[in-house]
Amino acid sequence: MFDALSDKLEATFKKLRGAGKLSEGNIKDSMREVRQALLEADVNFKVVKRFIASVQEEAIGDKVLKSIEPGQQIIKIVHEQLIKLLGETAVPLAPIDKSPTVYMVCGLQGSGKTTLCGKLALMYKRKKKKPLLVAADINRPAAVKQLKVLADSIQVEHFFLEGKQPPEICHEAVKYAEKNFIDLVILDTAGRLHVDDELMVELEQVKKKTEPDEVLLVADAMTGQDAVNVAKEFYERIDITGVVLSKLDGDARGGAALSIREVTKCPIKLASVGEKLSDLEPFHPERLASRILGMGDIVSLVEKAQENINEAEAIKMQEKLLKAQFDFEDFLEQMKQIKKMGPLDSLMKMIPGAGKALKGVKIDEKGVERMVAIIKSMTIQERRNPLMIDGSRKKRIAVGSGNSVQAVNQLLKQFFAMQKMFHNMGKGKLKGFPRGAMRF
Repeated sequence: MFDALSDKLEATFKKLRGAGKLSEGNIKDSMREVRQALLEADVNFKVVKRFIASVQEEAIGDKVLKSIEPGQQIIKIVHEQLIKLLGETAVPLAPIDKSPTVYMVCGLQGSGKTTLCGKLALMYKRKKKKPLLVAADINRPAAVKQLKVLADSIQVEHFFLEGKQPPEICHEAVKYAEKNFIDLVILDTAGRLHVDDELMVELEQVKKKTEPDEVLLVADAMTGQDAVNVAKEFYERIDITGVVLSKLDGDARGGAALSIREVTKCPIKLASVGEKLSDLEPFHPERLASRILGMGDIVSLVEKAQENINEAEAIKMQEKLLKAQFDFEDFLEQMKQIKKMGPLDSLMKMIPGAGKALKGVKIDEKGVERMVAIIKSMTIQERRNPLMIDGSRKKRIAVGSGNSVQAVNQLLKQFFAMQKMFHNMGKGKLKGFPRGAMRF
């Protein structure tokens, strides 16, 4: 989402680093370019004005002007101010410390509200909590059915009362939860195409009837300033406790994410970063600021790995790699683990420096699938001992996977080269890769 903004900021900072010496003049010139980049990214103009003023105030000082690396100092200041703009620290959701805890989810139609309810339910189910999904959006056709399908897909309870109004449905759901040892009640409330008084009155009634511990607004990050305006109205009318930014994996300019906290003073608590129900992350201001400035986000990458990769298996795999005992069976298992973490291009952007190094390079997800198809066309014996794959076997594997013999040869060549590299790494023959360096 922030690619265009990141590119423009990087170009601006490159000029500053090339200047060698900073002056008030070139700082002001660079801030003018930063202002333009932020406005083009659809950041609220009042937010931009305050942001530039705070950066400029910090930058035009003896500490920066006399610094050995003034360009790096400017980047540090911009990074710090971006973190402040986004809320400084991560704000967690209300704890589930009573039964039932109630989360009320609201937002406009199409913002991803119902999907978020499913994501929240899955997130807490994985934490050994018992959630209940409540269908209180009776206006949108198929909203009740959509929530029921989501509930069934993750095997959690679904609650709905035919012929009742949303405030009553939600009130009865909480009573049901009290009797049935439910930990978390998630209310999927009604939405509209725009904010209107009827919607707000209904939400106020739901809030009064259920006394929720958390009132979350789902704001579509791809709608730009509209998302900021919607958040402001919801905050003023029903006193939301947190914002969830949806569709942060989209290709919009990202201005909503940078404006919403500053304009509403309401914390962004979660970010929805994909279509899968597992694609929900706590919102960390410092991590997003680092991504925007092309610094990567290694902490989030490690967390994704910890969530999806078994540590004991990872250590076992490392030993296999270093002893050159890694085979195609292991490769398939590794690909399965990596796929759980999300799209490869998104993961690469989290590695510091990788985003710039791979700029313009398209990660070939289909190429990975092609490799998997070739490996799956091998027999178990061939996967465990690739050296036995001769010409006739290559032809059979190529036909079975819908690929050419050349593609099979290429995969084998890459595999043996990788095996040799890891073998040398295990013996400490590669500079910069001492034995044990792969263990995290």
